[in-house]
Amino acid sequence: MKLVKRHPLIALVNNYLIDSPAPSNLSYIWNFGSLLGTCLALQIITGVTLAMHYIGSVDLAFSSVEHIMRDVNSGWLIRYLHSNGAAFFFIFVYIHMAKALYYGSFRAPRILLWSIGVVIFLVMIITAFLGYVLPWGQMSYWGATVITNLLSAIPWIGTDLVEFIWGGFSVSNATLTRFFSLHFLLPFVLAALAFMHLIALHQNASNNPMGVSSKMDRVPFYPYYVFKDIVGFFVFFLILSIFVFFFPNALGHPDNSIPANPMQTPISIVPEFYLLPFYAILRAIPNKLLGVVAMLAAIFILFLLPYLESSRVRSSAFRPFMRIFFWLFAVNFLLLMWIGANHPEPPFILLGQLCTAFYFAYFLILVPLIGLIENTLSDLGTINPSKNTPQGLFSVENRGNYIPRITFRAFQQRLFLIMGIYRRKVNS
Repeated sequence: MKLVKRHPLIALVNNYLIDSPAPSNLSYIWNFGSLLGTCLALQIITGVTLAMHYIGSVDLAFSSVEHIMRDVNSGWLIRYLHSNGAAFFFIFVYIHMAKALYYGSFRAPRILLWSIGVVIFLVMIITAFLGYVLPWGQMSYWGATVITNLLSAIPWIGTDLVEFIWGGFSVSNATLTRFFSLHFLLPFVLAALAFMHLIALHQNASNNPMGVSSKMDRVPFYPYYVFKDIVGFFVFFLILSIFVFFFPNALGHPDNSIPANPMQTPISIVPEFYLLPFYAILRAIPNKLLGVVAMLAAIFILFLLPYLESSRVRSSAFRPFMRIFFWLFAVNFLLLMWIGANHPEPPFILLGQLCTAFYFAYFLILVPLIGLIENTLSDLGTINPSKNTPQGLFSVENRGNYIPRITFRAFQQRLFLIMGIYRRKVNS
C-alpha cells in the first residue's frame, strides 16, 4: 500500500482510477467517458499495426489495403476493428456531449473541461477525414478533392492554401503521403488532449444527474465505478464484435471498394455518417464561402455555450422547457445526418436549411431565452415584496399590480444578463 501512495507513477494511477472521489449518484450515461478512452486505445493499437503494412502511394495504397485484408494474419480483423471502432468512437462522443448538454456539465466551474473536450472533438474530425482518404478508393479520392477544395473559398489566399495542402495542382501522391503522416500523428495528440481533459475533470470532479455540488456525498472510483465501467466494456465489445464479424461494411460506403479513378466522378460524394450533420449544414447554404463559415461555426459555437447559458438551474432534469427543446435539438441533429446522406435536391435542400436554422437558433436564441424565462418564473414564484417569505406564483399575495412590476424587473435583469451589461453571480 505504501508503494501505491509513494511511487510517483503508481500514485498518479491510484489518484485518477482508484481513490478518485466521484459523486455517488452517477448513472450509466457517465460510462461513455471510459468507453471513449477504450476506443482511443483500440484505434491507436490497430492503427499502428495497420501502418506497418500500409503503403502511402497512390499506385500501391489500394493494393496494400487489399494485401492487409487477404495476406496479413488477421489483417481483416484489424482493419474492421479500426474502421468500425472509429464509427463507435464518434457515436460515443456524441452521446458524451449530449450528456454534458442535458446535465449542464459545460457550465462553470467546468468551462475548461468543456473547452478541451470541444478541441478533442475538432481534432477527431480532422483525424477521421484524413483516415477516410487513406484507402484510396473512389470516395477517398473525391472526398479529399471536394473537402480540401472548400479552402479555396477563403479570399485571396484560398487557392494557394489548397495547392499547399495538395503539394501540387491536384490531389496526388504528395497529398496522400501528407495525410498518412498526419493521420498517424494526430491520435497521439488526441491521447495528450485526453490526459489534459482528465486533469481538468479532477479539478472539480464530475457533474452528476442532479446538477448540484457533490462535495458532501462522494465515493471512491474503485470499486464502485470501475465495475460499472467493466459492464460497459463488455456491452461495447459485444456490439462491436457483431459489426466486425457479421456486418463489417455496414457503416462504410460501397464506392470506397473501387480503386480511385480521377476520370470518373461518383454519383454522390459523402463523408462517413458521423460527419454528415456538418456536411448537411455546409450544403444548406448555396454560397460556398458562407457554407464553409456555417460548417465551422456549427463546431466553434460549442465554445460559446457556457457563456450563452443563463439559467440558475444546471441540470435539465429540473428544467421542463429546456428538456423539450433539448430532445428537439437531438432529433434535428439526426435529421441533419439523414439529409447529409441524400442528394442536394428538393425537398432536402429546404429541410437542410430549416434544420440548420434550428441548430443555430438552439444555441443563440433558445438556450439564453429559456434560461431567462425560467429565472423570471422563479423570481415570480419565490419573491414577495411585503413579506420576506416564499410565495406561490398564483397566490393571493402575488396578484394585482405586483406580478407585472416584478415581471418587468426580472425580465429587465435577465435581458441585461444576456447582453453582458448586467451580470448575476451564478452558483457553481
